[in-house]
Amino acid sequence: MFSDWENFYLIVGGGAGALIGVMFIVATLSAGLEESRASRGARIYITPIVFHFAIVLIIPTMAVAPGLPFAAVGVLVALCATLGFIYSFVTTMRIFGIKDLDVPDWEDKTYYGIMPTIAYLLLAGAAGAVWFAPMSAALWIAILMLGILLIGIRNAWDGATYLVSHKS
Repeated sequence: MFSDWENFYLIVGGGAGALIGVMFIVATLSAGLEESRASRGARIYITPIVFHFAIVLIIPTMAVAPGLPFAAVGVLVALCATLGFIYSFVTTMRIFGIKDLDVPDWEDKTYYGIMPTIAYLLLAGAAGAVWFAPMSAALWIAILMLGILLIGIRNAWDGATYLVSHKS
């Protein structure tokens, strides 16, 4: 199923792994912020980015694992999609629930909440396609991994620039 995709998945998964490390550096930028703001910001913004990068690391790792049966790939991708959907939905509710001074704009609500939720819903569909159209499933999983990675990169950049510009 992923026989022609090994290099793609290695690059995307490796990039996600490296970006998880970068997020630890971004998290240090929150030092010096008021504790409740930093805690809420980590829960709503930083932790979801690391979660998405971890999913983009896990799924490509499965894709290049030798001899993994289609059924196992489908189940594991579906599990990741389900966890991602639930986590993204909860994050979306948290973002839309902010009512104080730091109310997120629609761009943040879209990129931190809505888009990842949709991406994981589509990933669940791609996981289901593993049994019916494995080659199409490999393509859609690849597209979604790249999309989730790009959303994470955008959000990491947004978070870092916000933290740098709001240091007191």
